[in-house]
Amino acid sequence: MPQLFDEICRLVAEGQYLIGDHAWERLLERGIMEWQIVAGMTDAQLITERRLARPNPVVEMRVPLPNGDDCKVVWSLLRRERVAKLVTAHLLGDEDFSEEG
Repeated sequence: MPQLFDEICRLVAEGQYLIGDHAWERLLERGIMEWQIVAGMTDAQLITERRLARPNPVVEMRVPLPNGDDCKVVWSLLRRERVAKLVTAHLLGDEDFSEEG
């Protein structure tokens, strides 16, 4: 069950998230704005969950941006603080999710 995915989506929708330094740098490099990620979270698709990842559980998801681009984002769950943390994000081309590779 994608429980971690659901929890992170809920936290982001409630504004209970933060963005790490690395993620800010990647967003700036790639011309992605924070609001675009947040807006796309309602239609996010789970790629993978790593509940046992250390130091925090991680979820990777595909997030459609308002301009039609797709973005792969990595969120972690900071359990103690009860917030989601954006770890990184990058734009995807169609080839990134092709059946062949």
